[in-house]
Amino acid sequence: MDFSIGEDRQMLADTLRRFLANEADWEKRLKVIETDHGFDRDTWRAMAELGVLGALFSEEAGGFGGTAFDVAAVFGEVGRAIATGPWLATLMAGRLLAAAGEGDPLASVIAGDKVVTWAHLPAHDPESGEEHDVTASPDGEGWTLSGAKGVVDYLSAADLLVVTTGDRAFLVDAGAPGVERAGYRMVDGGSGGELRLSNTPARELSGVGADAIAAAEAMGVVALAWEGVSVMDQLRDQTLDYMRTRKQFGVPIGKFQALQHRMATLALEIEQARSAAINVAARFDSGERDKNAAAAKYTLARVGSLAAEEAIQIHGGIGMTWELPLSHYAKRMVMLGHVLGDEDEHLARYIELMQAA
Repeated sequence: MDFSIGEDRQMLADTLRRFLANEADWEKRLKVIETDHGFDRDTWRAMAELGVLGALFSEEAGGFGGTAFDVAAVFGEVGRAIATGPWLATLMAGRLLAAAGEGDPLASVIAGDKVVTWAHLPAHDPESGEEHDVTASPDGEGWTLSGAKGVVDYLSAADLLVVTTGDRAFLVDAGAPGVERAGYRMVDGGSGGELRLSNTPARELSGVGADAIAAAEAMGVVALAWEGVSVMDQLRDQTLDYMRTRKQFGVPIGKFQALQHRMATLALEIEQARSAAINVAARFDSGERDKNAAAAKYTLARVGSLAAEEAIQIHGGIGMTWELPLSHYAKRMVMLGHVLGDEDEHLARYIELMQAA
């Protein structure tokens, strides 16, 4: 069977790889993750001009791709370079805009002129342990939103907010009255934030319900699965390179059978994660989409944790240093394991769907 992403998608991936290598190399990444936004908007706009963002959406929505393998091609390269930016937020919020027929705001996002984010998780109060979510109230011919959302990707940089309330979604201008944003840096180099809304005017995304939100989340899992496999590949390859050069007792540590066995096990596990990523993309439009997504996310989290642990343990203390790229890949890998649900959540979801079948 042919498991390639196809010639056209490979050309897109190669173009993005070259661009990231030239315009978002390691030194530039180290500088940009120290900024408030965690990414460079000029670079983001340049990628949009290359058509990278358009590949995430169908022609009907103003893009030129939109399939699961189109998303896979882009996010595979994002993982290879651990490129910062509102990639996942653009994908998921953009798909809800597309589902609602919101052509104008989506066009500005695809062009790179505006940044959109996805506010979906309720805010968590660390002192009381309580969760606070957003509620919607009718206001004349429109709506107002009040409440809070937590861990919103690239919130401080966003021009548009897609906010969910239960099975509905709303579009909010980030500059609208009642919007309060508290941004912070994330451990993997990106940025997040806590969102508070107080009688904030919003437009309901017509036609968006539970099914559209679930489809956006499933496509988000496709993106994470392919990004994660690329990160794992980098962790493995960088560790193998280290094993060839680091010497102990006068020989490279790669000669030690115990370490060879550990790396062989890791290589096999990464192939399991790759198979799960291919499966969820290839069968995205099947009736088993959610089950395949749960399997892919569970595998990503489980194998990703192993890859990060093995890479750091074999490197030793240097594996945790800021100066070594591997430490940044490990942090991103751990983060990916928790985005859109962790290992335990998706294992339980998979079991639930299997029992219901």
